Amino acid sequence: MDRHEVDRARVGAGAQRAAKVVGHNRLMRAAAITIAVNAVAIWVATLVVPGLGIETRTGEGAWHVVLTFVVVGLVFGVVNAVVKPVVTVLALPLYLLTFGLFAFVVNALMLQITSWISTATPLVFHVDAFFWDAVLGAVVVTFVTIALHIALPRD
Repeated sequence: MDRHEVDRARVGAGAQRAAKVVGHNRLMRAAAITIAVNAVAIWVATLVVPGLGIETRTGEGAWHVVLTFVVVGLVFGVVNAVVKPVVTVLALPLYLLTFGLFAFVVNALMLQITSWISTATPLVFHVDAFFWDAVLGAVVVTFVTIALHIALPRD
């Protein structure tokens, strides 16, 4: 291997490292945008649906409320990434039978699971009743999420 081949190999390795950094930055940016969109969608749902809300155990400051919605957005994102695919596959016949409207019930279940998980933290998100509060909340979260994804720029 001559000197030029070694130089090309170094440049190639550097480009690969740069591509990994760019890919990592895109992934982190996408995760941050997803958490922010979830937080805003859940915030709007708590404003519109009376049975959805947050409780702060340690303080009532504005930053604490924002932090609560960000953490709930993160939990909701994790629940959607881990639990929702399994529920979707198991409920596939109901999706087909209802022409996809069962998705609102599945999203309501994801809100209910998020509510249940958040009770283990000092930042509590609560859903009072499953059928009306969670389902209406799921409808609001779905439409706000769609609107924000349309409004936000892509890569």
